[in-house]
Amino acid sequence: MPINILMPALSPTMEEGTLAKWNVKEGDEVASGDIIAEIETDKATMEFEAVDEGTVGKIVIAEGTDGVKVNELIAVLLEDGEDASAIGDAASAVEAKPAEAEKPAAAPAVEASPPAAAAPAPQGGDGKRIFATPLARRIAKDKGLDLSQIKGSGPHGRIVKADVENAQPGEATAPAAAAPAAKAAPASGPDTETVKKMYADRDYEEVNLDGMRKTIAARLTEAKQTVPHFYLRRDIELDALLAFRSKLNKSLAEKGTKLSVNDFIIKASALALQDVPDCNAVWAGDRVLKLKPSDVAVAVAIEGGLFTPVLRDADTRTLSALSSQMKDLAARARDRKLAPHEYQGGSFAISNLGMMGIENFDAVINPPHASILAVGAGVKKPVVTAAGAIEVATVMSVTLSVDHRVIDGALGAQFLAAIKGYLEDPMSMLV
Repeated sequence: MPINILMPALSPTMEEGTLAKWNVKEGDEVASGDIIAEIETDKATMEFEAVDEGTVGKIVIAEGTDGVKVNELIAVLLEDGEDASAIGDAASAVEAKPAEAEKPAAAPAVEASPPAAAAPAPQGGDGKRIFATPLARRIAKDKGLDLSQIKGSGPHGRIVKADVENAQPGEATAPAAAAPAAKAAPASGPDTETVKKMYADRDYEEVNLDGMRKTIAARLTEAKQTVPHFYLRRDIELDALLAFRSKLNKSLAEKGTKLSVNDFIIKASALALQDVPDCNAVWAGDRVLKLKPSDVAVAVAIEGGLFTPVLRDADTRTLSALSSQMKDLAARARDRKLAPHEYQGGSFAISNLGMMGIENFDAVINPPHASILAVGAGVKKPVVTAAGAIEVATVMSVTLSVDHRVIDGALGAQFLAAIKGYLEDPMSMLV
């Protein structure tokens, strides 16, 4: 039976993408693990690997086509012994269900997974061929599962990864339930036509939203409407940190390393997450997940939107290592070359607009994170010392936006105090 290759969901927020390039043509032989296409998601351009082996029988979606829905048929692969006459039935089976093509399935026909070695398709006790992806076969073998006892949830009953992962030895499984369709962000304000009529007598340019801007709009609308935000504010004196940074940068000059204030903020936040572990958590629908490592996301502005690359295990990394990694991630973010695992995850984020002269602001939490730190510019201000004298100090205003479902006020205050403590005593970060 021909194998339908469907548009994959290459990121959690992807609903459609652009089929930027085909690396194969009709008639080409394909092996598991071959890069068959390049797909532009709402975040980046990703390589798409084949999971099955066979011959490209038909390319349904031409390269350069945008707006291709997740799970839409993009090509058909023929297995050994099949010819082009078998393609019609396979393609029409997908086309007969247009509504389903727009819904992300729990287990698409082509899985984004490490290449698996090709193996002959197993047969059941009745001699009938069992259709399963190579990855599903490998997992079944590792778990000691009988594929003939597993019901597939893929196209035409094909057994896929989710089916075998949810199965137990000796137990037949029902098809995995399809994931609910991604919901559009709730409408906010008047609709397009109503707004256009308001400005009918004015000169304007209409700008269509690209995939990234649509995703940002939907996620942040959802965040503001569903996450119960509250805000904690502190002023942090930076003079000790600035002096310490200057001394370190002189010693690191020969290595070509230059630490930024943001590098110290990342490190301080990572250590504070370890000091206040209840804040190192994410909201998971009906429960809280407490993370053990400090994985810190940092907002990076790019043309048309932003990325939040994640620095994993930031609490264990040196300042120079964090600085180098952050520069690399930021550069590749601006080129839209980040892989999904580099901008997904983390429990906490930093948004720094201080370098742009903004003194203070409130940031919107990026779900499922429990908090985000908005960082303002360091500004010379009069401060009252412990002795009661008035002095001039460099003061940075920060605001911690907190998800009240995960973090209560006193806990958030403890977390922010820990960040402040590290930044005002930077030597403590190295102990």
